[in-house]
Amino acid sequence: MKFTFRSTASQRRPVMLTQQTKDIVKATAPVLAEHGYPIIQHFYKRLLEAHPELKNVFNMAHQEQGQQQQALARAVYAYAENIEDPASLTAVLKNIANKHASLGVRPEQYPIVGEHLLGAIKAVLGDAATDEIISAWAQAYGNLADILMGMECELREYSSGQVGGWTGWRTFVVREKRPESSVITSFILEPTDGKPVLNFQPGQYTSVAVNVPTLGLQQIRQYSLSDMPNGRTYRISVKRESGGTLPPGYVSCLLHDHVNVGDEVKLAAPYGNFHIDVNAKTPIVLISGGVGLTPMISMLKVALKDPQRQVVFVHGARNSGVQAMRERLREIAKACANIDLIVFYDAPLPADIKGRDYDYAGFVDVKSIKDSILLPDADYYICGPIPFMRMQHDALKGLGIHEARIHYEVFGPDLFAE
Repeated sequence: MKFTFRSTASQRRPVMLTQQTKDIVKATAPVLAEHGYPIIQHFYKRLLEAHPELKNVFNMAHQEQGQQQQALARAVYAYAENIEDPASLTAVLKNIANKHASLGVRPEQYPIVGEHLLGAIKAVLGDAATDEIISAWAQAYGNLADILMGMECELREYSSGQVGGWTGWRTFVVREKRPESSVITSFILEPTDGKPVLNFQPGQYTSVAVNVPTLGLQQIRQYSLSDMPNGRTYRISVKRESGGTLPPGYVSCLLHDHVNVGDEVKLAAPYGNFHIDVNAKTPIVLISGGVGLTPMISMLKVALKDPQRQVVFVHGARNSGVQAMRERLREIAKACANIDLIVFYDAPLPADIKGRDYDYAGFVDVKSIKDSILLPDADYYICGPIPFMRMQHDALKGLGIHEARIHYEVFGPDLFAE
């Protein structure tokens, strides 16, 4: 089944689905959920065989590990479950649209994905996937694609219309490479054209595209911008990753081991919904684990420009050997009266001293510091591994924090994301 979309998403409004179409999608959603993983496995196999150039967009490590397949299967089912109330998915769709814009996903790729997704459904379900069912899902997919294309078009237009903004890829040179801990290294990147760079909201990320010789592919990874905007350079802080049957952490290791001062990389403009309100006066509580502190540093520096705004910075790390930017954090805490810095180490080194290097032993436990973080009208920002974020989210809810006050960013696989 083929799809036809207009090339300019901003000129197209999503077509309203009929109630019959919605009913068919809802009725068949449990069947697709039951067979979701085989369908998505088949989808990616046929998609990448027909369009191998998309391997330069997808995170091939997540393909190998099955994370991307599982995420897309869950996303398809979630869309079907909420088809009567698509507004309930607005926040999720905005996150996907930001990732797609950052990755350079184009409108003409949507019909390609739609064709192979429906083909996979038909191949796995066989005769159970009647023409009526396939037609209903085709309409639902087209509706979803139109929504995302419209969002992504608006994001690209905004980015390109600002001072220092651009769309697509822009070449940057590494001006400084700085080890932050035994596992995290920062890169200060400056555009080779010498022109200004787009200011960003503290907490946003950029996509970095590098050629990976071991794969013979370009691979894209998204990294939070770890310093406040300055209009000239960006800083990313990268953790060395490992695992998988492919070369362990091949992109992060490539950056750590082979990208040096003077080398060039390609960057997308900053995107992302995870950022503080820079104009607000209310308190913020920043809760991070491991390399999750990188967007928090940007948030912290911008927030502290207002000496009246209260900030609580809660960070968890294994020990001083892996905690990034620890000395600078302590210096900021000493210099600014409106920040409360609280550090947890779950495996302190013998040389780590409580009260100097860290405040609490063990994993981050917001209940144990509730007197410090339960502030009137505060917003709470969480970043770190997914289990860490789930734990902190649930703990904050248990302390009576309203869901609308809790913000977090998931760097993980979706339709085209990493």
